[in-house]
Amino acid sequence: MPTKEEVAKTIDHAVLKPMQTDADIVKNATMCIARGVGSLCVRPSDVKLAADTLKGSQCKPSCVIGFPHGANRPETKAFEAKLAIEDGAAELDMVMNIGKFLSGDFDWVKRDIEGVVKGAKSKGVLVKVILETCLLTHEQVAKACKIAEAAGADFVKTSTGFNGDGANPEVIGIMVKTVGTTMGVKASGGVRSWETAVGYLKQGCKRLGVASTEAVLDGAKSDGAY
Repeated sequence: MPTKEEVAKTIDHAVLKPMQTDADIVKNATMCIARGVGSLCVRPSDVKLAADTLKGSQCKPSCVIGFPHGANRPETKAFEAKLAIEDGAAELDMVMNIGKFLSGDFDWVKRDIEGVVKGAKSKGVLVKVILETCLLTHEQVAKACKIAEAAGADFVKTSTGFNGDGANPEVIGIMVKTVGTTMGVKASGGVRSWETAVGYLKQGCKRLGVASTEAVLDGAKSDGAY
């Protein structure tokens, strides 16, 4: 059984709801520092504030790209990623273009990811690709994982937490089996209890997307939506 400290290091603490304020960013960043959380994941407009607040701590600032629908043009995502990195983001969580994937335009999907990866790699910034697995069949989840791998991303991630169901053990199993030896797998959406978090880590996840971090680390369940 992992310790709370070990689990905390795997958490990307999400502060992504549209109504969250600058004060919320600072408050959550301070919590992340105090609890030894691995990363604070924020909206693009919040990266500089998050990075400034986290400066000197072990918690890394991360930013969502093309969030939450993934339908931005590749050039837009690449530029958004560039600005986030300039503002201090050490990691990027980009949403795959789900509509293009479901249309069978896999070249578009790969180029879309490559555009973000290209700007991130030279800066030592990690790229995680959000697949929105609740909209995909199991076969499509595996296919999306392989596209993200071919495009040079570092992680595949289940969900935004804003569009239907999030992670589940079955889909995590598929992702780990498909790319678990070459990429990291991140479970996100619905990780609201200590038992769930530990379960995904035991399955092979390297990261957890969590909004109710304190509740998870304290072993209590939370009713939060993310």
